Amino acid sequence: MNSLNWVSSQSQDVCMCTVLCIYLSRKAKTEEEEEDSEKSFSLQVPSAAVMEESGGERELVSIPATPMGATPPFTPGAHSPHHQISTSHSHAVTPGQRSPRPSQTPASTRPPSSLVSPSMPRSPLLKTPRTPRTPWTPSLISPRFLSPIGTPMKRVLTNMKSYLEEVGHLTKLNPQDAWLPITESRNGNAYYAAFHNLNAGIGFQALILPVAFTFLGWSWGMVSLTLAYIWQLYTLWVLIRLHEAVPGKRYNRYVELAQAAFGERLGVWLSLFPTVYLSAGTATALILIGGETMKLFFQIVCGPNCGSNPLTTVEWYLVFTSLCIVLSQLPNLNSIAGLSLIGAVTAITYCTMVWGLSISRPRPLGISYDTMKANTETATGFAVLNALGIIAFAFRGHNLAMEIQATMPSSLKHPAYIPMWRGAKVAYVLIAMCVFPIAIGGYWAYGNFMPAGGILNALYAIHNQDISRGLLATTFLLVVFNCLSSFQIYSMPVFDSFEAGYTSRTNKPCPLWVRAGFRVFYGFISFFIGVALPFLSSLAGLLGGLTLPVTFAYPCFMWISIKKPEKYTSSWYLNWGLGILGIVFSLAFSVGGVWSMVDSGLKLKFFKPT
Repeated sequence: MNSLNWVSSQSQDVCMCTVLCIYLSRKAKTEEEEEDSEKSFSLQVPSAAVMEESGGERELVSIPATPMGATPPFTPGAHSPHHQISTSHSHAVTPGQRSPRPSQTPASTRPPSSLVSPSMPRSPLLKTPRTPRTPWTPSLISPRFLSPIGTPMKRVLTNMKSYLEEVGHLTKLNPQDAWLPITESRNGNAYYAAFHNLNAGIGFQALILPVAFTFLGWSWGMVSLTLAYIWQLYTLWVLIRLHEAVPGKRYNRYVELAQAAFGERLGVWLSLFPTVYLSAGTATALILIGGETMKLFFQIVCGPNCGSNPLTTVEWYLVFTSLCIVLSQLPNLNSIAGLSLIGAVTAITYCTMVWGLSISRPRPLGISYDTMKANTETATGFAVLNALGIIAFAFRGHNLAMEIQATMPSSLKHPAYIPMWRGAKVAYVLIAMCVFPIAIGGYWAYGNFMPAGGILNALYAIHNQDISRGLLATTFLLVVFNCLSSFQIYSMPVFDSFEAGYTSRTNKPCPLWVRAGFRVFYGFISFFIGVALPFLSSLAGLLGGLTLPVTFAYPCFMWISIKKPEKYTSSWYLNWGLGILGIVFSLAFSVGGVWSMVDSGLKLKFFKPT
């Protein structure tokens, strides 16, 4: 409402200023014309139009020498007093219009007594008072203003309308946004949206989906995976539509949208931890997985001819981190669109290769598809909850939806949600083509032989001798490329936070050396956390439960808070139901993840990566 009031007040001010300018310009033009007519050379003749004689005074009418139009020929008696009186009275003067000028006679036909020499001074009697004019009153409904000819006011309104359509929603731009990595460039499009969503939505978490099927079985595994996919697709649509839900405001970051929906403090408390983990925690897990995959790739390529002193796991972590830091020097989110394309292509390729190679090889002897059960029913229930947490953790990327959409231009005719949703639909169709075959094909190929590390570890452990070294090496190399690309997009919100703190204090953009320093610092902090907590990548169930509200619950509550659907409607019931169910699942999956850690005897080996 504030923005609409501001628009109306500004429009009224512009209209009043424009009308005043038109009035002053016309008034000045009229005065100039009158002064020019007085100074110009003219023959003044008495019109002999003696309207009335009162008190022995005569009223003389000044006739310019230059005729205004066609003049009738001179006829005797035409200049008689009675004739001119009838002529002057024959022209009716309408109020608000200029009084018509009387008929004029050519100078050649005038009597000699009526001619005045230019060199002689003009008689005071020939100077008559100016005919009073009706003042021009500006009116928005006058016929002259509404004429089809383009008036200045009409042009102003047309230009204002086109300007508002170009700007769109009267968005109040924050000057600081032009200095930050996420909003520095706003030339994104549907292709960039598809690349970023694919790069963020497919990753290592999809490779452990067959593990969840070992606890859920075929039926419940398929039902859970399908429902989770539809659910997260709906919440993604909700987030895309909420990006510009309030006129004059673009929520460029997930935390900003949470603050608008839940309040300044509560929004930060609810969204800060899960979004920080999904950015910084995922980047740390990518360093662990990327380093270990590089080690396996080197072992496959080198084979038995490797030297006696290969690099340790920590050293491979350091190599992978160094590559990530080099690539992280790209300035903003739009500049890594090429890396996101590489990450998307490599993810689709290695997912297809993993499940294709798995189902093309003979299944191991003694394979079983019976659900794995613990010693007690309680333990089995917690194991099922942990498996559901793994499925929830497989769908990620919602914490980056606001950031990706913030890189796109937006106007009233072309809002940003149209290309964003178009790219997201293409991306999630391809994600479904990768996620479902991995879960189904991996469980069919390995069954209960599926290790806790996922289908990639099963492929290497069971079919190491059945598959050529070239195919295995290519698969592991594609995983490395995907981890390098995913590290960039998941780290960009952290880079944005660092630079936002700097620019808010100094009120100037980050110099190049400061930006590079932030990214080097962040890369080595992630490396340090990965070395200190090498078991982080095995906490998929617990972390899936903790971060589940960002994807499945918070968007529904945000829609209710911002859009305010009518109570007891289908939209109201749907969002309340999904939001509450998401919070309940989050708590249950977190408990199941903790129990799984305790039951499996996970040893928290700090600073001891394998």
